[in-house]
Amino acid sequence: MTDDVPAGRPPEAESAGAGPGPAAGESPAAGPGPVDERKRPGFIRTIVEIVVIVAAAFALALLVQAFLVKPFTIHQVSMRPTLEEGDRVLLSRITYHFREPARGDVVVFHSPINAGEDLVKRVVGTPGDRISVGDGRLYVNGVAQSEPYLLEPDFAGEFPETVIPDGEVFVMGDNRNNSGDSRLFGPIAQSSIIGTAFCVYWPFGHWKGL
Repeated sequence: MTDDVPAGRPPEAESAGAGPGPAAGESPAAGPGPVDERKRPGFIRTIVEIVVIVAAAFALALLVQAFLVKPFTIHQVSMRPTLEEGDRVLLSRITYHFREPARGDVVVFHSPINAGEDLVKRVVGTPGDRISVGDGRLYVNGVAQSEPYLLEPDFAGEFPETVIPDGEVFVMGDNRNNSGDSRLFGPIAQSSIIGTAFCVYWPFGHWKGL
């Protein structure tokens, strides 16, 4: 007796697990292709360009602060009402390369008595000036000064007449009754001046030129 096999169909077609093959004229399904290696150099180049741009911007900012304009935050009350605590100002680093300090300039300088501390005051005396303080007034070359920027028109303290040496300036705060200035530590060296403040840029409500 013989096994029943459909006519015209070879026995091997009945093998277990055999699935339908591709139809005639069809290609086998394509799998994931290889990563396009040409895209990698472009991606790396983009990352390098971003790093270079950021580094250049940072270096430019440092150069600007070192040689042109430097921001400074007010941490004292000695310059009220001209400058309030928390105000941020811009300092010109180049002004005194073109002219000497002048009376009325608002300057930031390294403290002559506290290392690492920077102070902001107003220049009231320049080389050759005779400076004295008495009766609540500032005298320059024997003349009482009109100072509308002061917090209080009269202030305490005495300072004997002193002639400002070459290369130095006499500085005082606009809040004279609450200011440690040249009345305490004497004239300061011009070389200790970091820059002259020319505007308040923050907060917006305090924006003004100096």
